[in-house]
Amino acid sequence: MEALERIAQGLFFNGSKMFLNHSPERHLLGKRIIPPPLNFATHHMPYCWTPNDPNTRTVLTLWPYRSLPRRGFAAIIFLAFALGTIPLYGLLGSVALWGILPFILIVVGALWWGLERSYRDGDILEDLCLDNTMLTLTHRPARGAVQQWDCNVYWARCELHAHGGPVPHYVTLTGNGRTVELGSFLSEDERKNLFSELNDFLCRYKPGC
Repeated sequence: MEALERIAQGLFFNGSKMFLNHSPERHLLGKRIIPPPLNFATHHMPYCWTPNDPNTRTVLTLWPYRSLPRRGFAAIIFLAFALGTIPLYGLLGSVALWGILPFILIVVGALWWGLERSYRDGDILEDLCLDNTMLTLTHRPARGAVQQWDCNVYWARCELHAHGGPVPHYVTLTGNGRTVELGSFLSEDERKNLFSELNDFLCRYKPGC
């Protein structure tokens, strides 16, 4: 699968252009989360700090990294179909063609279903919003209900758990009597960077920090 991903990416992307498909996901269209454009020339993490938007109050958006963009997805399906039909050219006009073709279509269909399922499982979005002094974290899972946590930003505390969490260097926010996870789908190095940046952000609202 990794080899096919590299082939697809090589067909459609090079250099920094491939990052244009890993933009943050900010709103929902039906059940699919649609990403807005983002300038990845200055940010290559699968999360983005934004100005305190007067409409959404969003200050931080996080989304899972996708190694295979949609155009690469289409390239893999096309490549699988094209390679699968090559042996059939010698069978054109024969009855054997109709005996083999259904199996090739089943294989291509199973590949499409598997990749599409992987995409849907990755439809996760986390938004951190600040409205005056109220900090709100909204977690939109691929399946299930939307979850929210809120706390006065002065009392919010960010922690990095090197061990003991579901993943190494687990990032949590604590406040208002609850502890919630943040960015668990990021890589270990990305979670370390996130913790440092999030801690600096919270310190702006705490005198003497």
